[in-house]
Amino acid sequence: MMQKVFTKPEALKDCQTHYCPGCGHGIAHRLIAETIDELGIRGRTIGIAPVGCSVLAYDYLDVDMVEVAHGRAPAVATGMKRTNPDKIIFSYQGDGDLAAIGTSEIIHAAHRGEQITVIFINNAVFGMTGGQMAPTTLLEQVTTTTPLGRDAGKQGYPLQVSELLAILPGAIYIERCALSNPAQVRKAKKAIKHAFELQLNNAQGLSLVELLSPCPTYWRMTPAKAIEWMENEMIKIFPLGRLKG
Repeated sequence: MMQKVFTKPEALKDCQTHYCPGCGHGIAHRLIAETIDELGIRGRTIGIAPVGCSVLAYDYLDVDMVEVAHGRAPAVATGMKRTNPDKIIFSYQGDGDLAAIGTSEIIHAAHRGEQITVIFINNAVFGMTGGQMAPTTLLEQVTTTTPLGRDAGKQGYPLQVSELLAILPGAIYIERCALSNPAQVRKAKKAIKHAFELQLNNAQGLSLVELLSPCPTYWRMTPAKAIEWMENEMIKIFPLGRLKG
């Protein structure tokens, strides 16, 4: 039986990863790179990476990249798309960025129907700054700032960004996927490609793909246990599937 050979996408740099073992960012990067190659848009694509673990995207994606201030990626993407309508503009943001300091930017970009693509990595924690509670942290989840677990009466409830954006008329496509097993990764690739295709086909409005992603380091789990926790606990709070479009 002939074994399938996997080659590196041209839109992905040939370098060693700096992400923690079991982190989902590397998978997400490959899916984006494969999509860019398959659509033949590498020369006209501009990625935007803000503060957080997501900022390292420019070390791995071999396309034009811009680093921006914490939470401001949708605002910068808005300006870039309006002044360069022929370019394919996407932001790559974590939950500590998009769902916290950048909440107003993503909501208003979606409300205005900006013609951009957003890849949203949700690992339910602030990864780069030490494992603090994020807006997406689950109830009873232990973080460095919720050592007894998140309490709804003290810290509120997990913020469901996709559901929030799906009610806005300017958001044309919202889907939540998970990087938990091969079948789910294939679904994530399909969603990412559809989001890029909408912009490529000049569809008017914002597209967002949320990717549930493991963070074994700050979940204090092994990579295998982190995947199990995603499938057994995280997906209960963040159900998978297409919410709009």
